Amino acid sequence: MTATAYITNLSVFLPNAPVGNEQMEAVLGMIGGRPSRARRIILRSNGIKTRYYAVDPATGKATHTNAQLTAEAVRGLANGHFQLDQIDLLACGTTFADQLVPSHTNMVHGELRIPPCENISTSGVCISSTTALKYAMLGVASGEFRHAVSAGSETPSSVMHARNFQAENAARIAALEEQPVMAFQKDFIRWMLSDGAGAALIEPQPAPEGLSLRIDWIVERSYANEQPACMYGGAEKLEDGRLKGWPQYDPAEWAERSVFTLKQDVKQLNEHVMTYTVERPLREIPQLRKLNPAEIDFFLPHYSSHYFRDKVREHMLKAGFDIPFERWFTNLYTKGNTGAASLYIILEELFHSGRLEPSQRLLCYVPESGRFNTAWVHLTVCGPN
Repeated sequence: MTATAYITNLSVFLPNAPVGNEQMEAVLGMIGGRPSRARRIILRSNGIKTRYYAVDPATGKATHTNAQLTAEAVRGLANGHFQLDQIDLLACGTTFADQLVPSHTNMVHGELRIPPCENISTSGVCISSTTALKYAMLGVASGEFRHAVSAGSETPSSVMHARNFQAENAARIAALEEQPVMAFQKDFIRWMLSDGAGAALIEPQPAPEGLSLRIDWIVERSYANEQPACMYGGAEKLEDGRLKGWPQYDPAEWAERSVFTLKQDVKQLNEHVMTYTVERPLREIPQLRKLNPAEIDFFLPHYSSHYFRDKVREHMLKAGFDIPFERWFTNLYTKGNTGAASLYIILEELFHSGRLEPSQRLLCYVPESGRFNTAWVHLTVCGPN
């Protein structure tokens, strides 16, 4: 039985041209024909300068589905020693698939038109794609698969475009304006998320040329037993913290309440996300407690906003885990916050940057505010031998 799995290649697909801050509202549209009151405040805080949308800015129509974005990223993995028809496992994670049924990975498989292979779709928010990577790692390490592909993708533009909010009638808009906190929660996510996809090839031995990343371990932890939902879609949050899902609403209410858009409880996020996704895991998870932070060469954090950068380090220090900023690597500011795709998009840029050398150690951190999950990935850089 093979005991080890390696990432031997990474690929990313970002749709269309990069979109600057002043172009965003032209692409996503204005709700009710009025500019967002929160956009500039949120953009100053998150620090993102450019991002990508699978949207034609002239028409507002989608240029790619989520499945098509993912398939493009997977196609980018093909090279001299690997062809797509060798895939024996396809594992994909995303927040919002293009449909409820069939599964997202089934749709990606159909787009790729590759021979039959095992499919698995992992649900959730940001760590859904880390779960896909873990499934691929375990499958390869067990000897069941030899050429596994995992992927992460997002197309939040499909649910955050202004057309998804237009059906909220005048009374509803007035009610939101009387409750500025709720209005902000609905607007907040529109200026935080963007589209993209990434894919990884996982094999039982390093690539015959160049560098590979040995997957040492992936750990995930949920704190849903202690916290209500914080980011949600396809539901509304009740006063007692419970979610009321879309099947419990009349079809007319789906549009009137913009039920299928993403919402974020910003107050809850600020109060709890760092404790539950940084400090407690570093104190509680055995694999993290055994790490010496001085031996980590690159720390790859997925934080959604520059606002959280210092807070991540603050809570790392509280847990006695110090990795100075000069060893951090992120491309949030140029590639945007792409949710489940972010781990792959960050890792791919570093992997192809020329900065990695054999024996270096990478630690990746992926928080998820859906109901406070966290994922951590430890990798070691390897040569062909």
